[in-house]
Amino acid sequence: MTSSPEGLVLRATEVHKHFGRLHILKGVSLDVRPRETVCIIGTSGSGKTTFLRCINHLEKIDGGSIEVNGHPIGYRMKNGRLVEDSERNISRQRTEIGFVFQRFNLFPHKTALENVTEAPIQVRGVSKQEAVSDAEKLLARVGLADKKDTYPGKLSGGQQQRVAIARALAMKPALMLFDEPTSALDPEVTGEVLDVMEELAHEGTTMIVVTHEMGFAKRAADRVVMMDEGVIIEEGSPEHFFESPTHERTKAFLSKIL
Repeated sequence: MTSSPEGLVLRATEVHKHFGRLHILKGVSLDVRPRETVCIIGTSGSGKTTFLRCINHLEKIDGGSIEVNGHPIGYRMKNGRLVEDSERNISRQRTEIGFVFQRFNLFPHKTALENVTEAPIQVRGVSKQEAVSDAEKLLARVGLADKKDTYPGKLSGGQQQRVAIARALAMKPALMLFDEPTSALDPEVTGEVLDVMEELAHEGTTMIVVTHEMGFAKRAADRVVMMDEGVIIEEGSPEHFFESPTHERTKAFLSKIL
């Protein structure tokens, strides 16, 4: 895909989402530039995960628009209005967006290497030789070169999540989404996943990270965004956020977790 005219990887504009009577997202707008790492923080139920899932069209939006590299995600113009796109086109669009979930969702019957090569071969049509070569490099990049022939059941939670990161990167996405990727991990292995993510950030991978790991946000984020009750109430540099936040809700949230 070509980049958008403004040079943005993501442009989300006035995004609304309802679940029945619940108004979860109430006009969320966010731009993300190439090579930028944006961390989204906030209390449970503030809409963070729903917003990520809307970016990947895992949830359909009820208003507004989301574009990745200048292309509407999940929708197309027909007779002057937006209509939902075909599953085939949506699947193609999703190849531009890597998603790392709280749970690893690895194929239990496939080795680490096979988990990473599956999508490039099946979806992108990459040759097996090329896919294996790329997967081996990615597993080395996340510190698991020696685990390529190991099945998920024999890997720790932290190792499984690092395989999941390598799997997402294997599609060479324009944008990586992380939904609290360490929340299901034991504390002693959380650091190994955060280290990989921090390295990706410093290498210039475009990332949106929903996280409660404030140390990671301080070290890796270019921008921190605070969500509360379905809206973005504050955003700024890590220095601004952790040293002089302006919104009372942000101050209250940070005082409880720092």
